[in-house]
Order: sequence, then C-alpha cells, then structure tokens
Amino acid sequence: MVPVIALVGRPNVGKSTLFNCLTRSRDALVANYAGLTRDRKYGEADIAGRRCIVIDTGGISGDETGIDTIMAGQSLQAIDEADSVLFMVDCRDGLTPADAMIAKHLRVTGKRTYLVANKIDGLNHDLAVAPFYELGLGDIYATTATHGRGVKTLMQAVLDGCEPQATAGVAENSEDERSENKTAAGEDTAEEIAGGIKIAIAGRPNVGKSTLVNRLLGEERVVVYDLPGTTRDSIYINYERQGKAYTLIDTAGVRRRKNIKLTVEKFSIVKTLQAIDDANVVILLLDASEGLVDQDLHLMGHVIDAGRALVVALNKWDGLEDDHKSYLKKELERRLRFVDFADIHFISALHGTGVGHLYQSVERAYHSATDKLTTNHLTRILQDAVGDHPPPLVHGHRIKLRYAHPGGHNPPIIVIHGNQTEAVPAHYRRYLEKTFRRALELHGTPIRIEFKTTENPFAGRKNKLTARQIAKKRRLMKHTKKKK
Repeated sequence: MVPVIALVGRPNVGKSTLFNCLTRSRDALVANYAGLTRDRKYGEADIAGRRCIVIDTGGISGDETGIDTIMAGQSLQAIDEADSVLFMVDCRDGLTPADAMIAKHLRVTGKRTYLVANKIDGLNHDLAVAPFYELGLGDIYATTATHGRGVKTLMQAVLDGCEPQATAGVAENSEDERSENKTAAGEDTAEEIAGGIKIAIAGRPNVGKSTLVNRLLGEERVVVYDLPGTTRDSIYINYERQGKAYTLIDTAGVRRRKNIKLTVEKFSIVKTLQAIDDANVVILLLDASEGLVDQDLHLMGHVIDAGRALVVALNKWDGLEDDHKSYLKKELERRLRFVDFADIHFISALHGTGVGHLYQSVERAYHSATDKLTTNHLTRILQDAVGDHPPPLVHGHRIKLRYAHPGGHNPPIIVIHGNQTEAVPAHYRRYLEKTFRRALELHGTPIRIEFKTTENPFAGRKNKLTARQIAKKRRLMKHTKKKK
C-alpha cells in the first residue's frame, strides 16, 4: 500500500510550503498569513521512485474558537488517517505551549511521528533545534521547506520507516489496511481510483458549495461555516459511487472584482478559475434566497467560454415561499435562454433534497461532451440544415457549406468546410449550433463550430500555354484585328 503522511503543526510553520515541495506543485496556497489552510488537501509525492500520499492540514493552536475549531478537527482527522505524521515546528519562534500540546496528543495516538524543525536557514543549527528535544519525540530533522534543504533526508527516513509496516500489512491483513488507508471521503490511491468525471462546484461566496460537497460525499469532508470566504483553496476529492469514479472539486467563491481587497482572495479566485478549466462538468450553485444576480451570469459566461459542461443548481430552495418560487422560475426562463441546454435543479444541500438527481444530469452532460462523432453523421446533419434553411447571399454569391467533421471533444468541436465561410453571420451560426445539438441529442454542453474556407489550389498561378495554344491564340488575335 502507498503510505499516507500527514503534515501537522501550528499555523504558519510552513506545512503548505513543504506540501508543495514534496508534490512538486503549487497546489497549496502559500502566504505569510496564519490560518490560510483550512481544509485537508491531498497530494501525491514521488521521492526517488517511491510514492506516498501527503496531507496538508490547517494549523492547531490549542485555543481555537469558531471556524478554527472546525479546522483543528480536520487536522486531527488527518492524523487518524495517516500512517506517519510530520510534526512541524518553527525554529524562529522556538518551543511554544501549542507545540507541547500537539506533541502530547501525538504521543497518545501512537502514530509514527517525525519532528521537523523548519525555517532553519540563517540560524545556528544546534542552538535552533535544542529546545525541541524537550518534546521527547526522538530525532529532529532540520529543514528549510522554501529551498528544499533537508527534505530529502527527512523523506528517506519516513519512507524507510513505512516499508516494514506496509510489507507486514500485505501479509497479515491487507483488507483491513486498505480500508484504514482510505480517507473518510472514500479517497484512495491514484492507481485504485483513476480517471472518472471531474465535477467542480462553483458559485459566489456563501451559497453552500462546501455543504453540497459534504452532502454528495455523505460526510463532513470540508470545512463548513456561516462565513463568506470559508473555502480558500480548490480541494480535489477522489471517491467512488455505485462503482463509478468521480473527482469532486470544492472551490472558493468568486465575487465581483471591486469587492476583492485581500491578495489571498485573488489567488483563491485564480485557483477557482483553474479548477473550472480542469473540470469535465461544472455544477454552478446559485442562492435561491437571493435570486439570480449579475455575478452568477458572469460565472456562467466563464464556464461556457471555457467549454465546460454545465449543470445549474439553485440551493436553499426549501425555505422559500411558493410565490417566490414561481417568480424565480420565470426569471430563470427569461434570463438563462443563452444556456437553455443546461439542466436546472432546485435543491437543498443542507437537507439533501434533490441532491441525488444531480448525478443524472452530470452523467448526461459528461457523455454529451465526450461522445465520439463521425464525419458522415455530421455531414448529413449539415446538408439537412442547409437544405431547410440555406445560408445567405454575400456579394451576390451564396455561401456554400460542403461538409463537416469532428474537431475535438469536451466541448464538442464541429469543423465545417466551405466557401466564403468567413462571412457566415452570427444568427446562422446559432441556427447551426441548435440544429446540431438537437440532431445529436446533446445536453448540458456548449458546442463550438469552426469554419474553414476551401482554398483554390490554382489561385495566383498562371497557366503555361503550349506552342500549339500560343499559335492558336495568335490566329484568333489576328482575326479580331481584321474585323476592327
């Protein structure tokens, strides 16, 4: 089994920096800001050909209140899931009561623990790590996660310590260890759960995205709190449902640019937009109590521009009056005509009403976006569309659309060849899009149509006359001159 390693410690000791160093990515947000990480974040590391799963966690200070209490609970859950724990301390701050409290908890759990003294650069090595021997956790590994100093030595020791346990576990009780190494969200190694549909949950702040993620998973996987901006990073969660693999992506809320002041929030929004581009299907969550606002339409526009399949869900539907529900349905019908291909669901993420039906729309949208199309079928649809409604005249000549072929999927791209295609008007493009969507029975996905003008291979080339043709031309010219 692939070992699972949790990174724990006080806030701002460098856990996310070490996570990025081990996974060789920039998946975890890093800033000189205590409490930035809130949810458990999983990543895969490859150390000299040896794989492991790394869990980044929020900080534990011991005096948590409000949302910090939930964050600490996420860290404690990561400790329970892990085979080994990297307990990180800050050499510049020295030994603190919070460090002693975390060390006491780790001794009680009995987890294999490695004490990592981070931020050692610029300090006397022996003097900096000396106070931490008081914790009684054995050897201390001095590192500078920012530069990768000491990380290789640390991970060699960690993976060497995991090997005997992994071997014994396979021989003695492989099934039990497999269930223990799975995360509470149903996560497993990349080999056991590969591929599947990537579903991004996007929307404005505080519309219930994390609540919906927990409801879809059936457990409290991500932090939920009645505070806008609770989620700061994009959290990827692999799981299985009815034998099918999925990846849920919980994203930070996106609000209007003028309301963004913190630099951290800017990076959170960038992560959200990247998650939308990375997803196969986007569930755009709206707040039914606030109705449809301009920012929701902007997000829809971004999803369509990115070419992602779309499912629209109105959350907090169960708490509305019947009159308000009727008004909202009319507003959606009027303002969402440009996404008439997307399924709309009315749900309650808190109570689970209508949440299960989202999977049907997600599956249908995913298959519509990724199905293989054939040139013969597309060309027949094009010919029927042109026969029912021919293209307009341009400079006295009819636009000719000859044949169509597939140009890609997710979203479906249809390439149409013909003459004067650069002059095809927007309304005729929309007509072709709707015709193809209806004929191909596509749901939940935008269609991109690209036109290519057939080039004349003889354009600009002069015909070289033979000697006989030249003689004939001279006789004709001489005859013409005589008539004049």
